[in-house]
Amino acid sequence: MHQMEQYLTEISQFPLLSAEEEQRLARTYRESGDSRAAHALVTANLRFVVKVAWGYRSYGLPVTDMVQEGNIGLMKAVQKFDPSLGIRLISYAVWWIRAYVHNYILRSWSLVKLGTTQAQRKLFFSLARARHDLESSDQGADPDPVLRIAQRLRVQPEDVREMAERLESRDLSLDVPLGEGGSPHVNLLPGNLPAQDEALAGVEESQALSLEVSLALSRLDARERFIVEQRLMADRPATLKDLGDHFGFSRERARQLEIRACHKLRCALRQIAPPEVRASRRPGAAVEVGAD
Repeated sequence: MHQMEQYLTEISQFPLLSAEEEQRLARTYRESGDSRAAHALVTANLRFVVKVAWGYRSYGLPVTDMVQEGNIGLMKAVQKFDPSLGIRLISYAVWWIRAYVHNYILRSWSLVKLGTTQAQRKLFFSLARARHDLESSDQGADPDPVLRIAQRLRVQPEDVREMAERLESRDLSLDVPLGEGGSPHVNLLPGNLPAQDEALAGVEESQALSLEVSLALSRLDARERFIVEQRLMADRPATLKDLGDHFGFSRERARQLEIRACHKLRCALRQIAPPEVRASRRPGAAVEVGAD
């Protein structure tokens, strides 16, 4: 608060402008872009920005930050202001000031983005006032206040209920402990990952399988291994014609070599297959290979 008092003391030193002075400065800035005229228009209205920002102090955010955002809105209004409209600058600037303050509040209220639609923004800033007005009237005991608020604000009752829940629930760090010396909230979150022993067993099994596959591939000759790698292990499998062209023989010869290589691999990998798989297949069974 001391910082705000010091700021108020500083901005109170800037003189207020009469309607005639304001019109003259606004025309000068609009016609020639004179930064001194814009500075005079801004500084003369800084006190009004504080008044607007102070009206939003109930949201629990730093008033100084809201004042800074409002000042940006004021400067934007000075840039856009048309003195030929015949109104005072502040009558036009108040909408820019409130818009920047509103955007700051919406950004700072929660890490979860809200107020993404016009109806949601209207609810965010009008719900508390509508509730207060309803409680102060004779209809305070209305059995369905949500419906009456929705009718008053011209939104859907579901939107009122959703916004009320979001306003009543503020962000909470998962590292905050449950009670004094308790475990953090993050420990209560359900996990969908496997247990550590299961994860370790899976890694070890995968490593063992990779080793067995490597050993099985090592039993193939150079041509067979090249065919298996290009036909079964490549992201974009080669055709039998491509393999025939690579080695200089026919497509049918490439198919025969593929079948032979797959047969060798199957025999080698049977040793690490589950028992039920080994029992269901004969060593000499046909091997299904990729189509051309």
